This record gives sequence, C-alpha cells and structure tokens, in this order.
Amino acid sequence: MTDSTAHKEVAVENLRWRLDSATLPFETTQDIEPLKEIIGQDRGVESIRFGINIDKPGYNIFVTGIAGSGRMSTVKKLLEEMSKRDSAPDDLCYVNCFKNPETPTLLRFKAGQGAAFKRDVKNLVERLKKEIPEFFESQEYISMKKQIMETYEKQANSFFKALDQKVKEEGFALVDVQVGQFKRPELMPIVDDKPVPLDQLETMVEKGRFPKDEYESLKQKHARLKEQIDQIFLELRDLQREVKEKIEAMDRAAFMKTASELAGRIAEKNDSQAVKNYLKEMIEDMADHLEIFSPQQPVQIPGVLPLMAEVDRFQPYEVNLLVDNSQQKSPPVIVEEYPTYRNIFGSIERVVDRSGVWRTDFSKIKAGSLIKANGGFLVFNLMDAIVEPGVWPALKRAFKSGRLEIQTFDPFYFFTTTGLKPDPIDLNLKVVLISDVFLYQLLLYYDPDIKKIFKVRADFDTAMNKTDASIQQFAEFIRMVVEEEKLRAFDRSAVAAMVEHAVRMTGRQEKISTSFPAIRDLIREADFWSGRENQSIVTEKHVDKAIESKIYRSNMVEEHLQEMINRGTLMIDVDGAVVGQVNGLAIYALGDYTFGKPSRITASTSMGRAGIINIEREADLSGNTHNKGVLILSGYLRKKYAQDKPLTMSASIAFEQSYTGVDGDSASSTEIYALLSSLSGVPIKQSIAVTGSVNQKGEIQAIGGVNQKIEGFFDCCRHKGLTGEQGVMIPESNVKDLMLRKDVVEAVKDGKFHIYPVKSIDQGIEILTGRKSGEKQPDGGYPEGTINYLVDQKLRELAEGLRQFAGEEEKEKKGS
Repeated sequence: MTDSTAHKEVAVENLRWRLDSATLPFETTQDIEPLKEIIGQDRGVESIRFGINIDKPGYNIFVTGIAGSGRMSTVKKLLEEMSKRDSAPDDLCYVNCFKNPETPTLLRFKAGQGAAFKRDVKNLVERLKKEIPEFFESQEYISMKKQIMETYEKQANSFFKALDQKVKEEGFALVDVQVGQFKRPELMPIVDDKPVPLDQLETMVEKGRFPKDEYESLKQKHARLKEQIDQIFLELRDLQREVKEKIEAMDRAAFMKTASELAGRIAEKNDSQAVKNYLKEMIEDMADHLEIFSPQQPVQIPGVLPLMAEVDRFQPYEVNLLVDNSQQKSPPVIVEEYPTYRNIFGSIERVVDRSGVWRTDFSKIKAGSLIKANGGFLVFNLMDAIVEPGVWPALKRAFKSGRLEIQTFDPFYFFTTTGLKPDPIDLNLKVVLISDVFLYQLLLYYDPDIKKIFKVRADFDTAMNKTDASIQQFAEFIRMVVEEEKLRAFDRSAVAAMVEHAVRMTGRQEKISTSFPAIRDLIREADFWSGRENQSIVTEKHVDKAIESKIYRSNMVEEHLQEMINRGTLMIDVDGAVVGQVNGLAIYALGDYTFGKPSRITASTSMGRAGIINIEREADLSGNTHNKGVLILSGYLRKKYAQDKPLTMSASIAFEQSYTGVDGDSASSTEIYALLSSLSGVPIKQSIAVTGSVNQKGEIQAIGGVNQKIEGFFDCCRHKGLTGEQGVMIPESNVKDLMLRKDVVEAVKDGKFHIYPVKSIDQGIEILTGRKSGEKQPDGGYPEGTINYLVDQKLRELAEGLRQFAGEEEKEKKGS
C-alpha cells in the first residue's frame, strides 16, 4: 500500500512562470522608446519582404494565420514602410475615341500630370466656346461671308434674270405657290394677261371654253420650259452647295488656326505621341461639328417644364481622370475593406437618355481599387471577397492576362443598348490576400490557379519565443500603444503582468502570444481601470482587474454550471472513493471564452464477448477522436492482459449527465482508470481528477487546455471545501504548459491542492487507488495484491467462467 501524498508533485515554481518586475530595466514605459519594428512574425515578415522585392509575374502574397494574430496591421505597416522607396505610379485617363466612341482611349501620364492635362483640355474647350462664337460674330468674318454671299447672289440673279426673260418670251410666268409652310415657284401660261394654272386650262378645254390646239401648244412649251427651269434650279443648287462649302471651309480654316495654336501649347507639355494624336483628333472632330459653337434654344412647350436638362454638346471633349496620383509620393497601399466586384474592378455607370434607354460613354468609366493600387499594393480579406459574385474569377483572369478591361458586373446589363469596350489597362501591382489556413488549403486543393498567381505564402504564428529580447520588445509594444492612443504609462509590475498573461494565452511557458489586437485591447482596459481609480499610471492590479472583468463578462455559463454542481444537480464528488468511477476533465469552448469543468466517468464490466461499449458512440454523441481513444484503450488492455488468455468481457463506459457531443482523446486515460477500478474492485479517490490521453503502450500523452482543466476542478473543490487531499493528475509532458491562476498556485503552495505529473497508467492508478500497480513477473504474472494482479485475475475468471458456461450450454444441447 502507498499513499498518494508520497507521489511526486509539480514544484510550485513550475506551476506558473513569473516575470520578476525588478529585472525590467525601467520604472515605467515612459523610460523606453516605442516599438519601431515588427515583432514575433519573423517568418511572415521575411516572406512578405521577399514577395514585395521579387519583380516577377505571379509573386503575389497570400497571408495566412488565425484571426487576431495581427496579420492586417503587420501587412499595412510593412507595405507602407517598403513602399516609400519608390516613386508614385502613372496617372490614368480615359478620353473619347472619335473614330469609334465605343472603344474609349487610355492615356498615361506621370503622377500629377493627368490632372494638369484634364485642366488644360477643359481650359482649351472653354476658351474655344468663347472665342469661336465671337469670331463668327466679328465684322471681319461677316465681311468675308458677305463677300462670298454677294458673289453667289450676283450669279443667282443673272440666272433668274435670264430665266424670267425666257419665260416671258414664251408667254409664261413664274408664280410663287404656297405649299404648306413653304412657297415654291410654279410655271403658268399667260391667258388674258393673267397667269392660269395648266390643269385649269385643261378643264376649260374640256368645257369648250379654250381652244384645244392652243392648249396642246402651251402644254408642249410648258414641258420644254419646265425642263429648262429644272436644269437652272439644279445649277443654282450646285451653286448653293459650292457657296456652303466655301463658307464651311472658311469657318474650318479659321477654327483650325485658332484651335491648333491653343492645342499645340498643350501638346508641347506632353511627350506622349498618344496625347498628341488625341489632341489632333479632338480638334478635327470639333472642326467637323462647328455647329456646337452656335447657341441652341431648347424647344419649350408653354406651361410644361422640360423633362431633362439640356445635353452638354462639349461632353465628348472632356477628360475622364480615372486615377489621380498627384498627392502620392510613393506607390499606393490600398486596403479594400469592402471588396465587391465594383469596388475592386471598377464599373461603367449608365444613365437614362431622353427616350428612356440606358446609355453610357467614356466619362462614366470608374476605377476600382485594383486600378487605383496599380503600381503599388492592394490588400483585402479573401473571405470577404470570395463570397462576392464574380470577384474571384475576375481576379484570376486579370492576373493571368496581366491586364484589366473594365466592365460592369450586372445581371441586368442586357437592358443597356450602348456598350463600351475600353482600352485594357496593364497591371503592375502586388495583391496581398489575408486569409486563414483552412481557406488557403481548400483553394490550393481545388483551384490550380492559386499556385500560378499567388506564389508567396506568408504564414503568421500565434506565438514567439520568450527571450529577454522579446520581453523588451513586448514592453516597447506597450509603450507604442500608450503613445498612439494617449493612455497612461504602465509601470514595471503592469508590464510584467501583461507579459505573464501573454505567456498564458499561448498555453506554453516558453512562448509569448503574438495576438497583438487582443493584447492591445487589454492595454486599453487596464488603462480604463486605472482611470477609474484616478491613478496616473497603470499597475499590476489594474491589469489583473482588466483580465478578471473580461472573464466576468463572458463566464456566465461557467458560473451556471458551477451552481448546478454546488447544488448537486450535476453529480460531482470531490472526496471519498468509488469503484469504477473517476472525475474526468472537459473543456468548454464558447468562442470568446474557454473554461474547464469535471465530468463523472463510470465503467461497468461483466462476463461476455461484447468488448468495450462506448455508450457515447452508441448514442451518437461521440466524436471521431473520442472513438479512436476508446479503440486505443481496447488495444492497451489486449497488450497488457490478453497475452495468455482471450479478452472476454463486456464493459460499458459513459460520461454521466452528458447530453451533448463528446470529442477528443484527453479522457482516454481516465476511462482506463475507471475500467481497471471496475475489474479490480479497488475504489478510486474522488478527490483527484484526471486528464491525459494514452497510447497502446500505456504511456500518458499531452493534452490541450491543461490550465483551464486544473482551474475548473480547483473551483469545484473550493466551493465544496478544500480538504488538502484534492488535486489533479496531468501528463508530465504538460508541466511546461502550466500558467495557473495565482489563487491556484497559492493553494498548492499551502498544501491545500496538488498537481501530479504522470507518465504511465501504472503510475496514475497508484495515485488514484493508493495501491501498487505491480510490475510484470518473468512468469507473466503480477505480484499478489497489486492492481494489475487483481485485474489479470478478474479477466482470467471471466474467460474461464465464459468457457465453462459455453461448455454447459453445449452439453444441454447434446442432451436434448
């Protein structure tokens, strides 16, 4: 017999790593410089630097890591730092293509020159709008036009004079006849000194009032004269056309002289041939449409308001400044918080024209963040983007082709009668996607294009090594946050408390958490509690208060479970001894809060061949990992006790009062202890709770959440009364993960609670029962009175009993 108190316990100094605040080389954070560099993400930072510096296609960056690991803030800081080395990218403008308006032309300018070009073109148009009408109203222009018109009138008068003489000689006259709103000359014979229409004469002939032969003669003369008159009018029309062309040529020449001179000044500022060509085409198009310079009076119906504003006749000569980098000193870093198709790739807006039809033009082209970031960096969260229709396929197309053609992603786009196909824009930027590891692996498996367009992965860790240098950097991080947010300074005790909490967050004594967003929140909250006490600095008690209050805001479920345990609704014993019953430890994860609580595990054994029955599995409440743990348990029993006899028993294992799913293998050692107790008949101490997984060799393996599990059982014992016998058995490999609460450490120090590190099932069963486990003898047996001896004997009895029972059944069958 042995007593559990004689077994090795975890030393008090190993229960929680403490940072001696006296070792910190400052009194408060005001004595140190704020953090300048990025800490804790050496792998991720190196990967991002590599992706930024390698100037090859496809080397975009895929940042992976869990939320809260500081991915976005690190990426933004790193990109802004590295982007300062280069100059700002080009400005981009879309202008009208006068030969084919459906294909707007793209113009590139150095940063800042795009806005200047747009301003120059606008000033050019405004000046032409003023000077051209003034020229057309000038005395010089009127005189030139009058001279041309006088020449025309002389020629026209000579034509009409000759025509009038010819008509009179033939006994006819030209009479203006009203036809609707217009008058046209009509040829009529003179009868009795009066012009008479030819059809009226025909009626008079039919009535015998006019000689028929004279009528026929007049009719022939009329046809001959009409043919001559028509020829003269054709010549007059040609003369009119010639005069019109002369006036238009004169107008065009006058316009081109003025406009070309003004446009030439703009062209001199730009070396681009594309810009020079555009200015030339723009001036020529204006010269072809000089009527736009004439004032137009809108048609108005009395008493009715106009439905739409007057169309801007000079709109085709505007410049659509798509990207203006005039304020940029370095490549842009754009973080797209709302990565919809429109926001990333841009769009072509549409308006309803007077006839109610959707129309668009080059001025309606709008840039998205992909174009605005061209020449720099675009950052967005993949999960936000991938759920938006069309975003992921369009992004892949753009990067595989190396260019972007702006189009509108719109399921109702077929209602538009006017479509645009703008010049594509060559892409030269780095895209940084923020994602978790699962989504990255999913895309990597299902989308082969990922490897082609995102060749750099930057993986962010949740922890960094705990060294003197990293502790100093952590203190500098606190100083940086204090300075940025104008908080109270932290003294060395507060900094030490913050570091200890960051170590606890990792669940490993040798690591410090890099979940800086959560740490930043705790800094703010500690400052708040310091302010509530009207203190000028933040101390350790304020950090502890911030941690406690954060827990209190989230642990209502934990408290309710504890209440159920205290009142006996959930049956948990923390003293005494029971056969086949042990206190296991379970983790409850609520998303923002995780805690541990004990759970009663029982085992029942009997004669039979059913083997080990996992009641949780039979009730569909067991997860795959838990099922695996139960199967490993069976393997352990076969290896240890069934080498000289069959393992013939029926055993059931259950998590009592568990009505939700159970998963994980951290209770597999607990289940073995319950089985060994049931088979040996030796009771297990209920004052000791157990956690730890097991392999088929009986070795205890590490588990997760060890701190929360210990604290959960400690809280149960504290509420029911600490007796000095209570404690928890944990895997020895978990000792380095201990960062227990200060009250738990004090209880252990005072001998009121115990933490036992265990390496094997044999070691654990001795602590739980107070009996030797018993080592295997050379003859294959175990020392009498030990746990293994009792279990081995019980299994032998069950096997023998089952054999005898089967034999008796066989005899009864033969006798019958």
